[in-house]
Amino acid sequence: MRIILVGPPGCGKGTQAKLLSKRMKLEHIGTGDLLREAIRNETSVGLRAKPFVEVGNLVPDELVNDLVSERFQRDDRPKTFILDGYPRTLMQAKSLDSVLVLHGLPLTAVVLLDVCDAEIVKRVTGRWSCPKLGCKATFHTLSNPSKIAGICDDCQTVLVQREDDNVETVKSRLTVYHKDTVPLLPYYEQNGLLKSIHGTGDIEQIYQSMVHSLSI
Repeated sequence: MRIILVGPPGCGKGTQAKLLSKRMKLEHIGTGDLLREAIRNETSVGLRAKPFVEVGNLVPDELVNDLVSERFQRDDRPKTFILDGYPRTLMQAKSLDSVLVLHGLPLTAVVLLDVCDAEIVKRVTGRWSCPKLGCKATFHTLSNPSKIAGICDDCQTVLVQREDDNVETVKSRLTVYHKDTVPLLPYYEQNGLLKSIHGTGDIEQIYQSMVHSLSI
């Protein structure tokens, strides 16, 4: 099983990727993890990417593609995996296709977690977390509110919200998603790989819908 998860920011890709990885024994490949590993190990790609990371800039497409390619060139390349957050653009998708063809690892499916923009804004702007080390509990003003507003249930620390969890930033990220990532959908659909899942509701229900779509 070789799967790509796509969907707007805040749709739950990370949560579902972790469930699939754990329950189906798939390697969970995240470009952020690959990037940190490459920099730590001082690989050629890691050294090229490090200056961008150090100043907080996005790593260019070409370097992200090289990062993924480097992972599949290793002797311990995964035979089954789930990709979360990559590819994000058509250029990245075509680069990934070339890598997978080279190693004889065709994709099984591309799963879209379909969530409307209004729901994404509501989800992301309602997220709050505990900043205390060793706690890091998370809450949501609508779906999982703390018992006392603004206070962590577990350790009574004042909750905080990420700087980018505001309406303006979320809308900006959604604009980028529609511009860069949505064009992937017809690309994968014409290749018979796209599976669309309604991404709202209970986490377990969404997972079961995904499993059903994959006919597992």
